[in-house]
Amino acid sequence: MSLRTELDELDRGIVELLALDARNSNRRIAAELGVTEGTVRARIKRMQEQGQIRITAISNINKLRAASLVYIWIDVARSDQLRSVAQALAAVPELGFVGVMAGRADILAITMVQDSAELVELLQSKVTPVAGVREVRSSLGVRFVKHDYRISRIVGSGHNA
Repeated sequence: MSLRTELDELDRGIVELLALDARNSNRRIAAELGVTEGTVRARIKRMQEQGQIRITAISNINKLRAASLVYIWIDVARSDQLRSVAQALAAVPELGFVGVMAGRADILAITMVQDSAELVELLQSKVTPVAGVREVRSSLGVRFVKHDYRISRIVGSGHNA
């Protein structure tokens, strides 16, 4: 396993072009950035191996039928439980994003649900039972004004495949 390296300007250029369209060929990316196709191929391979990027398909949230984006705001009982609660929530497959926050709540989790019954089941069976969870609040997205695929990966879960 090689040492993890910082993304340089070329790496960031490759990532930006892939973020716009992951179907871009290495040849097209190389031409756009003024490098060889082999350089692009090697850089992509290294970034994948080091876990810096993952190339994947992302569903268009605007095309999902009856799906709702859900923000789940979680407060923990004690600050020394923050890490363990976040790790336990990160292990829940339905949650596409779990982050420790500063502000409105201690932890933010994001997912997609088909209906309110699915949300209630998720909260009751997998979120509130986590040791250290003190309070849970949720917000449902009802209308999407803008959808940028580069941000969508945070809600990716089995629900929107």
